[in-house]
Amino acid sequence: MNLRAFFRLSFLALWIAPAHAAQDVVIYGGTCAAVTAAVQVKKMGKSVIIVSPDKHLGGLSSGGLGFTDTGNKAVIGGLARDFYHRIYQHYQKPESWKQQKQSEYGNKGQGTPAMDGENRTMWIFEPSAAEKVFEDYIREFAIEVVRDEWLDRAKGVKKDGDRIVSITTLSGKTYEGSMFLDTTYEGDLMAAAGCDYHVGREANSVYGEEHNGIQVGVLHHRHHFGAVKDKISPYKVPGDPKSGVLPRVSTEDPGKFGEGDKRVQAYCFRSCYTNVPENRIPFPKPDGYDASQYEILLRVLNTGWGEFFEKFDPIPNFKTDTNNHGPFSFDNIGMNYDYPEASYEKRREIIAEHRRYQQGLLWFVANDLRVPAKLQNELREWGLPKDEFTDNGNWSHQLYIREARRLIGDYVMTENELRKKKPTPSSVGMGSYTIDSHNVQRYITPEGDVQNEGDIGVSTNGPYEIAYGSLVPKKGQGSNLLVPVAMSASHIAYGSIRMEPVFMILGQTAATAAVFAIEDKLPVQQVAYPKLRDRLLQDGQVLHYDGPKSARGLDPKKMDGVVVDDAQAAKTGEWSEGGAATKFIGDGYAHDGNADKGHKSLLFTAKLPAAGKYQVFFAYTPNANRASNVPVTVIHAAGRHNAVVNEKKPAPPGATGVSLGTFEFGADATVLVSNEATDGFVVADGVQWVPAK
Repeated sequence: MNLRAFFRLSFLALWIAPAHAAQDVVIYGGTCAAVTAAVQVKKMGKSVIIVSPDKHLGGLSSGGLGFTDTGNKAVIGGLARDFYHRIYQHYQKPESWKQQKQSEYGNKGQGTPAMDGENRTMWIFEPSAAEKVFEDYIREFAIEVVRDEWLDRAKGVKKDGDRIVSITTLSGKTYEGSMFLDTTYEGDLMAAAGCDYHVGREANSVYGEEHNGIQVGVLHHRHHFGAVKDKISPYKVPGDPKSGVLPRVSTEDPGKFGEGDKRVQAYCFRSCYTNVPENRIPFPKPDGYDASQYEILLRVLNTGWGEFFEKFDPIPNFKTDTNNHGPFSFDNIGMNYDYPEASYEKRREIIAEHRRYQQGLLWFVANDLRVPAKLQNELREWGLPKDEFTDNGNWSHQLYIREARRLIGDYVMTENELRKKKPTPSSVGMGSYTIDSHNVQRYITPEGDVQNEGDIGVSTNGPYEIAYGSLVPKKGQGSNLLVPVAMSASHIAYGSIRMEPVFMILGQTAATAAVFAIEDKLPVQQVAYPKLRDRLLQDGQVLHYDGPKSARGLDPKKMDGVVVDDAQAAKTGEWSEGGAATKFIGDGYAHDGNADKGHKSLLFTAKLPAAGKYQVFFAYTPNANRASNVPVTVIHAAGRHNAVVNEKKPAPPGATGVSLGTFEFGADATVLVSNEATDGFVVADGVQWVPAK
C-alpha cells in the first residue's frame, strides 16, 4: 500500500468513527431516568454524555403518559419533584393554553393548593410539555447528547475484567467512560455487558411470593371477560371449535397458577387524542388493516359493554392520555413475548405491529358499521392532535414497555419488601403505586370461553423503600455499571416500581452513586451507603416515610364512632388486597377475587365504649363489577339482622358507607360479610358503629 492510500484509508476511518473524548459518566438510553441522571452528574461537577437510541428524550413521560401514575406523591422528591414543579410552571404561562382556558381545566393534577409557588407541582400534562422540560434540562445544564445511536449489542461492550471500558454503537462511534448507566427500558447495556437478568414471570416459589407467576383464575380490575354480562366465544363460529380460533387468542395451555413462564405483561401506546376540531386529525386507517382482528371486541360491544371511554383521561388543552381498559382494548396481549431479547429490526416490527393494531382498533370502532352507532358517533368526535408528535404522524414515538429484561442484581426487590413483609436494606428511593401487572395472555378456558390472564392489582400498604443493591449488578459482573430502569426486581414487584417518577428518582440515585464510586475509587457495589444516603437527603430525595400510607386512605381513628378496618377483620378463605379506588379506609380494602363463592367471609368485631344504640355502616368501594347481592349480617343484642348490599351503587353523599340500620348493642358488636351466591366481586373496606342520637 502506498503512502497516499494509507492516509486516505486512515482519514476514512476517522470520518466513519470519530474519536470521542472520555467522560466521567456515560449514560446509555434516552428515558426520563437518563435526563435526571445526567443533571445530577453535572450538579456534582463531573462530565457526562447521554448516548440515546431515541431521537426524543423522556421515554414514556414525553411519549404520552401525561396522567402520571404516582401513588403517594409525598415520597417523590429530588429531581423527580423538580420535573413536576417545572410542569406546573409551564402551565402558569398563558401561552401554554392554546385550545383551552386554564380556568376551564382548573387545578386538576396539581399539588396541594396551600403549598407555595416555589414547591407547587402538576402531575398531568401534554407530551410536548414534558419534552420541553426535558430539553430545558439539557440546555440549562449543557449536557452533551448524541441521538439515534444504537448500542452494538453483539460486540459493542469492551470490558477489562468486570469493568466496562467503552461502548460502541452500530454507527461505529465509541464512548469511553469511568462509569456507565443503563437507562433503557430493555436493559440492553447490562445484558450486553454479561449481567444476569430475567425475562418473564418467576414462580412464586423462587422468592417466596404470593402474586407472581401465572394467575389463572385471578380476575382483578375490569380487564377480563368476566366484566361483560355474557360469555364470549373464541371461535369464528360462536361455540364451534371446528370453525377455528379468532385472532388474538392463544390456543396454548395457559399453565398452572403460581408457576413461572417467559411471558411479559402487555404493551400499548399511551396515545394522545383530542376532540378540538381545529386541532384534530381523523384517526388514520393503518396499512395492513384487517377488521377480523377486532371480532372479539365487536362481540364484547354487542353485550352492551359500555366502558370504551373509561380511560380517556383528560390532560390540558382538551387532550387525553389514553390507556387500556376492558377485556379487549389497547393492550396488544400476547404479541410482545419476543420483544425483550429481539434484534433491533425485530423490535421495530413488533412496535409497528402494535401501532397497526391500536390504530386499526380505532379505525374499526370509528368506521365499521357493525359497531353500535352511539359509540361510533362519539369516537368520531376524537382524533390525533396536530400539535403532538409532529415528526411521527402525530402518534407517540414511545411504546409502553411495561417490562422487558430485569437485572438479577446484588439485591432483588420482591413483593415481600413492597408489602413490608421483609425489611429493605439501604433505601435509596421510594415507590408507592399499587402492584400492577397488565394481562399477559388471552386463552381459552376449559369451558370453551375466552379469558385474559395476568392482570394483578395488589396494595403495597403504603410507600415502600427501594434497596441500593437493586441498582447494581452482582459482584464480578459490572463494577462500574448501574441500572436504574431495568433494575433488579421480580415480575410482580416491578409492576409497582416501573412508574416514571420512580425511574426519575432512581436515575438521580444511580448518578450520585456513580460519582462517589469515581471519587472514592470503588466498585459500585462498595459505595459507602451512609455517604450516599446523606447526599440523597441533601438533594431532596425521600428515603423513609412515616406519614399516612396513602393520600387516598381515611384514618379510622379520625372517623366518628368505632371503626374496624378490613385489615383487622377475621378472614375465612383467601381474600385479596385492593387499593385502586379513589377513597378507602386505611391502606386498602379486601375483595374476594370473584371466586370461591360461599367459601369466603369476613368477621368485623368491635369493642364499644358503652352499651346502647348505634347506627351501623358498611363501607366498600363501588364499581360496576361489584356484586349486587352481598349478604351482610349484623349481630346485636336482640339477635341478628340480615341485609343485602348492592355494591354497584355508591354510599349516600357524605357517608363513608351504607347504613345497615340502628341496633341495641352491649359491649361487643359483630358484623359478618359473606360471598355466598354473590354475582360479582365482593369488597369489604370496613364497618363503623356510630352512637345513635
